Amino acid sequence: MKSAYELAMERLNAAEPDAAPTLTPAQKKVLAEIDQRYKAKLAEREIFLNQQIAAARAAGQAEEFEKLREQLRRERTRIEEEREDEKNKARRNK
Repeated sequence: MKSAYELAMERLNAAEPDAAPTLTPAQKKVLAEIDQRYKAKLAEREIFLNQQIAAARAAGQAEEFEKLREQLRRERTRIEEEREDEKNKARRNK
């Protein structure tokens, strides 16, 4: 007996068969490696910038503190965009 989710997915696939392409095991492995690599890259930047943010806060440098927080936000966004771009390339390569 199929779950409601499985039935819904079958209907979705029947309506738009190209909308949800299946991934090969090799593609899944590549996507997992990409996630892992970018997770590490993000953690590295967060550790570095959080140390600088803490130092600026301790020194009472409000302007520097805000600049560093904004830089951290931009770095997160950039790294996440890079990760998604690389994952999309991996999905297209069959």
